[in-house]
Amino acid sequence: MKIAILGTRGIPNNYGGFEQLAEYLSLGLVQKGHDVYVYSSSKHSYQEKTWKGVHILHQSDPEKSIGTVGQFIYDLNCILDSRKRGFDSILNLGYTSSSVWMRLFSSKTRIITNMDGLEWKRTKYSKKVQRFLMMAEKWAVKRSHALVADSLAIQDYLLKKYEAPSHFIAYGAHLFNTPNEAVLAPYGLLPNTYNMLIARMEPENNIEMILDGVVQSNSTLPFYVVGNANNKFGLHLQEKFKQDKRIVFAGPIYGIESVNNLRYYCNLYFHGHSVGGTNPSLLEAMASKTLIAAHANEFNKSVLGGDAYYFTSAAEVANLLGSTDKQATASQAFLHNNFEKIRSLYSWDKIVSAYEQVMIQA
Repeated sequence: MKIAILGTRGIPNNYGGFEQLAEYLSLGLVQKGHDVYVYSSSKHSYQEKTWKGVHILHQSDPEKSIGTVGQFIYDLNCILDSRKRGFDSILNLGYTSSSVWMRLFSSKTRIITNMDGLEWKRTKYSKKVQRFLMMAEKWAVKRSHALVADSLAIQDYLLKKYEAPSHFIAYGAHLFNTPNEAVLAPYGLLPNTYNMLIARMEPENNIEMILDGVVQSNSTLPFYVVGNANNKFGLHLQEKFKQDKRIVFAGPIYGIESVNNLRYYCNLYFHGHSVGGTNPSLLEAMASKTLIAAHANEFNKSVLGGDAYYFTSAAEVANLLGSTDKQATASQAFLHNNFEKIRSLYSWDKIVSAYEQVMIQA
């Protein structure tokens, strides 16, 4: 099949979850013998025409110069280009800015849309933008030949709100079996002597709640915040917590070996995401035998079940920091159970095969 993936900033991934999905999925589909194209921003650092057998189609992306409107123009450019290429299937990752133009897709191409999370619930958006996103969600449901939900909660939501069936396909992760303590050296860290989180600096990821908990706790361990903190909310966090020397804003770290080892050797890993489906960074933490403290919401609980500690407030974060023992029998069982979930439910081989079936059947 001739397949395109649209809706990301491009591959190789240097941004986030959809980019990671596009990277692993496109590579897996090529290995299965498909002809795969991934649309990438003209501003992406990788400017070659192919990547490991995947065709890269760079399109003009003016977002940096004109702001959010540029996302809509970038998606329009991708969709217009796709019309002339005769794709059998297009996987549309998300709908925030592409849904406006979805009627422009070629009628001869099957459109599969990954519905992502409940975008209109994100608190970073104004009420006006949230109303638009609700409409965009409706357009995406109507104009797609098939829908993908990356969590059972999203699948249930789509069925109840739109009576729209969808295919449940989560993200994937690779099992991490090669810990290397030396990777910690550049960060001045030792095994099990620090706590951490990895996230985009957005309010709905509950980073402020977690860091408030750090301040309230009696923990003496450093707390590493991994993620680009140069946006408005990130700068607010840095200013608010600058007096607490335990809190270290480490910036973004994209090297998978470094990230996997940081997670593997941390004492307690906080996952505060509260909007969206199955989060890639959560699966990677599970695959790295990381002890996880997660925000108590339906998305996280549907993945972790009883194999994590949960919090809903800064006080609960502080309590976890002061009382959780990674070496305890219960904690070790969490590590083992989550690792086995990746092996049985969330391996990339399973995810690629599931997407392939949807593309064939759509």
